[in-house]
Amino acid sequence: MQFRWKALAAASLCATFTAPSLAATEIAWWHSMTGALGERVAGLAEQFNKSQNEYKVNPIFKGNYEEAMAAAIAAYRAGNAPHILQVFEVGTATMMYSKGAIVPVTEVMKTAGEKFDSSVYVPAVAGYYTSPKGDMVSFPFNSSTTVFYYNKDMFAKAGLDPNKPPVTWQEVVAAAAKLKAGGEKCAYTTGWQSWVHLESFSAWHNVELASKNNGFGGLDARLKFNSPLHVKHIENLANWSKQGYFTYAGRKNEAEAKFYSGECAMLTSSSAAYANITKNAKFKFAVSTLPYYNDVQGAPQNTIIGGASLWVMSGKKTDEYKAVAKFFKFLSQPEIQAKWHQETGYLPITSAAYDMTKKSGFYEKTPGPDIAVQQMIVKTTDKSRGLRLGNFVQIRTIIDEELEMVWNGKKTAKEALDTAVKRGDELLVRFERANK
Repeated sequence: MQFRWKALAAASLCATFTAPSLAATEIAWWHSMTGALGERVAGLAEQFNKSQNEYKVNPIFKGNYEEAMAAAIAAYRAGNAPHILQVFEVGTATMMYSKGAIVPVTEVMKTAGEKFDSSVYVPAVAGYYTSPKGDMVSFPFNSSTTVFYYNKDMFAKAGLDPNKPPVTWQEVVAAAAKLKAGGEKCAYTTGWQSWVHLESFSAWHNVELASKNNGFGGLDARLKFNSPLHVKHIENLANWSKQGYFTYAGRKNEAEAKFYSGECAMLTSSSAAYANITKNAKFKFAVSTLPYYNDVQGAPQNTIIGGASLWVMSGKKTDEYKAVAKFFKFLSQPEIQAKWHQETGYLPITSAAYDMTKKSGFYEKTPGPDIAVQQMIVKTTDKSRGLRLGNFVQIRTIIDEELEMVWNGKKTAKEALDTAVKRGDELLVRFERANK
């Protein structure tokens, strides 16, 4: 009898070890991160997956932001959308009004029983992704802002003080003239021309890009970036291009490679370029604030966020939404956010992550990433909070087309901006009618 019980116990134990464990609930995360940033996204997913065995996040690169958004729309219509979609900030209004396609992050967290307090997020970031009712509609992830990079070695060679970056646009053109006189072929270049030179430019100078508080006040907002100040700035850039001070590199972040390769001396682009510049630059560089015109009252104010947030797509199972909620909770941890901020140049999205980074002495040891934070922790105004404009992805394309006409000498700054406003307003009207 004793032998029989031992045999049964052994069989039971064997079954325990050989029976397959319950499969983890898997969720798909479509993203647009490449290079060093893509590696860090993969690292975040891997870290989360190893931290528990109930859920598994599969990060999938789906092309640039426009491509990923288009692919997700097509996938949603076909009934196989991802669980999480990374959408750039200018797609916010379009996603908000995508009836039935998304589930607000506040609702996802509540349904999953996860504590979610939007007040822990940096106000300038959280406000961008919050509905008029006060609910956060998407999860802030890679929030960046526009900053100024410069090659300290090139500055020293041209007789400029490498520890004194240009702060105003007047100082930028003066530095560009010296760099060109010293033999440099590319003094200044820029990434993301619409975001830097119209969107952030407007907030930094505390002027409206569009009416109705840049769209936050209603769908009947209309564009205003053909004001005398905007025209003056684009005219200046056009003149600097003719003089060889400004080099146009492309619509997106193509200019960043021109900077970290040592070809161009000055760059305005995303704070998130910091990771790739640090990885690739073979020279000393520094980060400074976005230049401004010191004769504009109220400038500088604050820059607005770029980057992207994570949207939760509808039509998924309850346990899959629980997986999403657990992943978002993981991403919100101060130590996770602090490391992400320190390694990438993206903003710390929570106050706790910023405090943790500051107390660690990181900003003293690694000057640069703090610049973006300083530009964003200023209290925002109705004119500098951000943008909430429908069809803005397409409007940006229009802006790019019209600005390229200026750089090519085919249009004046005023002609191009007037046309861009007219064409953009037509898209805003269309969006308003579709969402009334």
